[in-house]
Amino acid sequence: MVTVDRSRVQSLLERERAEFEAQNPKSRAMHEAAHHLVGGVPMTWMNKWAGGFPLAFAEAHGNRITDLDGQTRIDFALGDTGAMAGHSPKATAEAVTRRVGELGGITTMLPTQDAEWVANELTQRFGLGHWSFALSATDANRWALRLARLITGRPKILVFSYCYHGSVDETFVVLDDQGNPASRPGNVAPAVDPTQTTRVVEFNDLDALERELAHGDVAAVLAEPALTNIGIVLPEPGFHEALREATRRHGTLLMIDETHTFSAGWGGATSAWGLEPDIFTIGKSLGGGVPCGAYGLSDDVLKRLTVALRTGADIIDVGGVGGTLAGNALSTSAMRATLESVLTKEAFEHMITLAGSFTEGITTALEASRLPWSVSQLGARAEYRFVSPAPLNGGASAKAADDELDELVHLYMANRGVLITPFHNMALMCPDTSQEDVDRHSELFAAMCMEIAG
Repeated sequence: MVTVDRSRVQSLLERERAEFEAQNPKSRAMHEAAHHLVGGVPMTWMNKWAGGFPLAFAEAHGNRITDLDGQTRIDFALGDTGAMAGHSPKATAEAVTRRVGELGGITTMLPTQDAEWVANELTQRFGLGHWSFALSATDANRWALRLARLITGRPKILVFSYCYHGSVDETFVVLDDQGNPASRPGNVAPAVDPTQTTRVVEFNDLDALERELAHGDVAAVLAEPALTNIGIVLPEPGFHEALREATRRHGTLLMIDETHTFSAGWGGATSAWGLEPDIFTIGKSLGGGVPCGAYGLSDDVLKRLTVALRTGADIIDVGGVGGTLAGNALSTSAMRATLESVLTKEAFEHMITLAGSFTEGITTALEASRLPWSVSQLGARAEYRFVSPAPLNGGASAKAADDELDELVHLYMANRGVLITPFHNMALMCPDTSQEDVDRHSELFAAMCMEIAG
């Protein structure tokens, strides 16, 4: 393995920053003129893009984005999974257009036939028989956690350090360098210290899981099948079987969040890996880009919920579960079209095959350049980390972060017509991704690695 020369990285980074500015004057000008937007962007996370300002886009179709300066790029970011079906897939666009125009009624607080169709489809894919809708996975997680505490009568939840469950307050807790629970660095003014509401252990640490569940106060373990937003961290063999056994033994509900790991296949990791959640949450990708989310309950959980509601808890009006726009006609029509016609079994086969090729291209480049990095694949998504071997938990993955290399990778790719997810080095395949697109990334990644390695 070679040692990365930091002066070389800095020199390459200065070159790529200058090139990015030169290529994108209209995007920069729009950003600088956005005086009425906090941070100059509609949503603060958009400032995470490398280069000092985000690209402003004019059009997006399939896996291509065209910016204000007229440059079209291959998109492997895909809205950080929100556009896993591709940008404006034909079937989804037609369904949304029909709902807005011919049928009318974007939101009415009344059900449509699409909602039951989608719920049945989610049952076929993920196994749970009872569903309710939200506008994001964050909402779905918040509401489902309330139900878990109601059903069990327990106050706490358990998460894995550096997990990702949207902006749910209770989940912003990690293990610090001394192994103690702490509010995650950067957490914005939590109303309640999350260490008071949440137990936290490292992913893949079954001994710690057993120790924390033994307290008897955990209503639910909220888990991604694999960590995703801190870099892909895959479960070790036997981890999920042991997790399921431990939660049952301790009377704790198992809540699986597949918002990102839906990339594992048609039925997500739940189907691909034979998981058996009590509660299931998902969002982003279901609606082909239209805001949506859902949570599912097993038969047993629904029965327990029915009993618990007799105590006076209210999930119909003021109890803090649900929202006016949740399950609206526009979202459910988009979900139906996307699930029925876009994110099909055939599409996932294509996407996962391409992700395998993407991973192989990275591996080949790393071997040739002898850089001490690694790559992990989770179905239709892949991600490289600046450490080898690949981390086994969130804490190790967080320590592998390298801001300079992150920025260099993103700018190098963007300046040559390829976008990867700005929050991390994740690439996602969609139904429109081609082998040629993957080959282009492999070519660029290999060239970049050789420049860095010298």
